[in-house]
Amino acid sequence: MSKYKGTFTVSITPFTKDGKAIEEAVLRQFIDWQINQGIHGLIPLGSTGEFLSLTEDERKQVIQIYVEQVNKRVPLFIGTAAENTWDAVRYSEEAQKMGADGVMIIPPFYSTPTDDELHQHYKSISDAISIPIMIYNNPATSNVDMLPPLVARLAEIENVSYIKESTIDVTRVRDIVKLCGDKMTVFGGIMGYESYLNGAKGWVAVGSNLMPKAFADMYKYCVEEVNVEVARKLYDEILPVVNLVGKHRYVSATKAVLDMMGLAVGPPRPPRLPSSESELSWAKKTFEEMKLKL
Repeated sequence: MSKYKGTFTVSITPFTKDGKAIEEAVLRQFIDWQINQGIHGLIPLGSTGEFLSLTEDERKQVIQIYVEQVNKRVPLFIGTAAENTWDAVRYSEEAQKMGADGVMIIPPFYSTPTDDELHQHYKSISDAISIPIMIYNNPATSNVDMLPPLVARLAEIENVSYIKESTIDVTRVRDIVKLCGDKMTVFGGIMGYESYLNGAKGWVAVGSNLMPKAFADMYKYCVEEVNVEVARKLYDEILPVVNLVGKHRYVSATKAVLDMMGLAVGPPRPPRLPSSESELSWAKKTFEEMKLKL
């Protein structure tokens, strides 16, 4: 039986106004707010956390802050992806040593590895750690698409027991559940509500950076209480946020709205740009219409 379920926030990384340092006080405030709002888990150093834009020292700093501030109140998975298998192993060992409950790992994103290479990549990581691995399928950013038969093969690796399935084809969720059974717990990525209805037990969400309680309640009504009517109504309510932080806006729009909510999370790091004027207008409209607040 899966130990971890529910809505997990793939978290932003707050920076100072010039973007050159981690804004520690703001990050600690953000973590407490997320947990107090009822989020089921947190995942720093994912795509939304701009993991590729952080230095080695900053990675360790972010992990340390999360481990200290979360203090085992909710599960903490750390993004440990790297293009080089040895680096991914090292990051994963580091995360476990520092107190992570699990790791989330997107495939190497430049070399477009074969199925055999992916199997070896994840097995090498699994052999080095004893905490759960959440594989992360996002072909739009990794240039690798892990289809359900490959996921079933990877599920045979010890510790590979979760997947964040981030395509818009929710039949993937159905097929992974059918092929893997209890060996793999599926978390939706882009299509959270739809993934829940196809058998997912979790949602790794971007929008929960802005609405942790509402996004956590999606799990409640889709999985725990199974009230599809209430879940659909809630989904309609949060859909403007899901759409706002979709596609290339997942960092810039999220940070723009958090700033409007009074949490000074700083700008994205280049080459990402802050939200354009049109995006800011959209963000402000969403912020005001949905009455978003900390």
